[in-house]
Amino acid sequence: MDAETSDAIDPASFVKTLSPSDVVTRIRPGDILHWPPFLLPIDTISPTHTVGKGRTNLTVIASDIMQTDTSGTPYASFTFRQVPSGGPGVSVHFDPAAYGVTGVANYVISFLISTSAPVTLTVGAYAGAGSVTGTGVKTVNGNVSVAVGLQNVPPGQPTYASIQQTSSGPSWSWFSTSIDHPPLVFEP
Repeated sequence: MDAETSDAIDPASFVKTLSPSDVVTRIRPGDILHWPPFLLPIDTISPTHTVGKGRTNLTVIASDIMQTDTSGTPYASFTFRQVPSGGPGVSVHFDPAAYGVTGVANYVISFLISTSAPVTLTVGAYAGAGSVTGTGVKTVNGNVSVAVGLQNVPPGQPTYASIQQTSSGPSWSWFSTSIDHPPLVFEP
């Protein structure tokens, strides 16, 4: 991508690797104490916002370029090459307590990436005593939101989610990583 001609992206148009039913939180309307906490992202880490609250931060592994002054959407691009950790990738650490979380909660961490051909990524995550969904080897193509679910995470538990290209393939670009509450389904 050329810094002068790159396009802005529309995150809503990206295909998701986890369906809403994979990470949904069921709740009764009376259980909500503060409104609307679940409608906004907790934080979005990007090439221009690399550090969040507490220990929330970004690690970029073996990128070709991290372009922050583009007229479009800032990005980091990657081409496979073997490095000690395996291959190029992006990892985001998330510190729930730093965002005021005081109880066990669920989160969705989504990496917005773009490829011009199929790319195989290893998706990883850590939730301490909690559990994770959406990890493993995934082959993606086009504009994709690679999502990881972190479930039953204690408030003081630092977590992470990562994507890493561990075998040869075409180049790809990363735009941002969003940390969100899962979608809500209201039950009577």
